[in-house]
Amino acid sequence: MNVEQARFNMVEQQIRTWEVLDQDVLDLLYVVRREEFVPETYRALAFSDLEIPLLENSSPDERMMQPKLEARILQELAVRKTENVLEVGTGSGYLTALLAARAHHVHSVEINPRLKAFAEGNLKRAGIENVATELGDAAQGWRPNTPYDIIVLTGSTPVLPSTFASQLRPGGRLFAVVGDPPVMEAQLLTCLPGGSCPAINLFETCLAPLKNALQPARFEF
Repeated sequence: MNVEQARFNMVEQQIRTWEVLDQDVLDLLYVVRREEFVPETYRALAFSDLEIPLLENSSPDERMMQPKLEARILQELAVRKTENVLEVGTGSGYLTALLAARAHHVHSVEINPRLKAFAEGNLKRAGIENVATELGDAAQGWRPNTPYDIIVLTGSTPVLPSTFASQLRPGGRLFAVVGDPPVMEAQLLTCLPGGSCPAINLFETCLAPLKNALQPARFEF
């Protein structure tokens, strides 16, 4: 496989055509080498428009997001070098690395110890130092280091917990995929000075849920 041609095709045929037009984001996809965050078994698929298993024998819910979704998240959040990020779900560490390239610091929380170790190894090999990974359950918020400028949920949630909005600074942004399959909404929330955090729907998608994601209230008879 010609790796650089495959990377070019990913950027030009998958990502640019999915309304990712921020040149800084597109350029970053050539710098942060996605194939180095993919398990060796699946490395040939690194640039494919697929959700790739994070580990051999991993759960069906444990997949890398499609490259176009990772790039779109980065574009929509417009992360700045002065900003601190909370990432819920470290996964392979690839989106973590993209965020770290644009942010001051990334706090990434992963519930699966095997994935945490996998991501830490990937980030270390890539020479990325402005990331702190922690083992824990942040599906309904993460109090340490609050408030954050940016919060990113890398798995879906049927209901978005209000705790996340309360952990943002004024002007802070939150990306989340909200709803149930087969169709969910990717949302961007922006925290206003008065404390409200209005959401806009960006696009429809479908993403595996976070473990222990908040569920809607059920009526009991």
